[in-house]
Amino acid sequence: MPGLKELSIADAVDGLKSREFSCAEYIDELIAQCEASTDLNALISWNWDKLRAEAVEFDNAPPSDLPLAGIPLVLKDNINTASLPTTGATGALQGFVPKTNAPVAQSLFSAGAMLGGKGNMHELAFGITNNNPVTGAARNPFNRDMIPGGSSGGVAAAVAQRLFPGGIGTDTGASVRLPASLCGLVGFRPTVGRYPGPGIIPISHTRDTAGPIVRTVADAILLDQVMSGPSKSTEAVDLKTLRLGVPRGYFYENLEPSVAAAAAVFLDNLQAAGVNLVESDIPDIAALNDAVGFPVALYELMQDFPEYLRESGLDLTMQDILDGVGSEDVKGILGSQLGEEVIPAALYQQVMQHDRPRLQAAYARYFEHHTVDAILFPTAPLTARPIGDDEMVELNGSQVPTFPTFIRNTDPASNAGIPGISLPAGLSEGGLPIGMELDGPEGSDCRLLAIAESIDAEIGIKLNPAQ
Repeated sequence: MPGLKELSIADAVDGLKSREFSCAEYIDELIAQCEASTDLNALISWNWDKLRAEAVEFDNAPPSDLPLAGIPLVLKDNINTASLPTTGATGALQGFVPKTNAPVAQSLFSAGAMLGGKGNMHELAFGITNNNPVTGAARNPFNRDMIPGGSSGGVAAAVAQRLFPGGIGTDTGASVRLPASLCGLVGFRPTVGRYPGPGIIPISHTRDTAGPIVRTVADAILLDQVMSGPSKSTEAVDLKTLRLGVPRGYFYENLEPSVAAAAAVFLDNLQAAGVNLVESDIPDIAALNDAVGFPVALYELMQDFPEYLRESGLDLTMQDILDGVGSEDVKGILGSQLGEEVIPAALYQQVMQHDRPRLQAAYARYFEHHTVDAILFPTAPLTARPIGDDEMVELNGSQVPTFPTFIRNTDPASNAGIPGISLPAGLSEGGLPIGMELDGPEGSDCRLLAIAESIDAEIGIKLNPAQ
């Protein structure tokens, strides 16, 4: 029988409910895995004594019908928790313990979940490598020399390495789906606004959202149901009735050969299962997306972050935050907004009133005109790259910018606010995970999750790093 650490969230809930094993046994095995995997640097903070005490309390209580009863989760270190610090993995917030849990965290705890630990992250969530001088680099469980992706890299590394059965990251442009892809996991970004946003260190209220990082689509659905509140479930999807858009232009261009090969196999398997693949591009997607991303994120950062500091009772200025930043890339981004490169309000209004609606309309037209349920593409054009390649990485013999290359495929849906889910699609020749992403229309979260679950049941790939 596989160890308890291999259990999905749903299977662990069932095992705990039936008393097949005790919560104390379960927690002890996970803590042992955490202590054996400190080289990953996946976690920033934890309290094993408290977690063990909560497990004993669970075992001594009557059986619970709560959907996450007895399940320890890892939360990204930008999500407020009252029992462990919330630092955004940056210097100025070290030691800060919020007075209350973020609503999205409280929903999980109210459903019976326990806080297993806080996940390492790219500093202030402004990057995708998770190479953080303040907290140290998080490492990829499939190859310790490689990045786990980011900014929720610690959560992904922890879930892939079986430190915890699941976790919650946040996603502004890629930060749930990308680390899920690079670590062989399922990562779900919901429609913006599906989960409550308060109590999370912000970048942009237009783009930010929490999202599950798990090992099965069923677990993503379970966490989504808890975090989104009562919602209408969607019946199982018959793959023979499914129509998926395949936008070769932009999303399939300049792929690492291993990614291209895995994508081709994934598409072939879907066709063999009866899925109707509709090959058609989204016109002008690159230009539409480029007009939106940074103006929105940088302008809203300077509105949303000071508000978070005030609401948290922190007597800190944005200059104080900048002074505590250790990452050169983050220092450059934040410093630009405290200097002369600040985004003008007029530009922001132009983007929000004109450019972003054009991007959203392009997606809406695509879904409607081609009558597709979702679009499908590689989550990232490349697999994980070495820790330290922060500015440039190699792709097909050329040096390309790290950040925009890794988020190229995930960013447009982020800016449009539509849901997306990354699924494991195989390993590269070098043994590194590859992901494929499904994006659906705005508000189609339940339907998108049902599609992903049906695909997972038919051609799903489970990836496990060498333990």
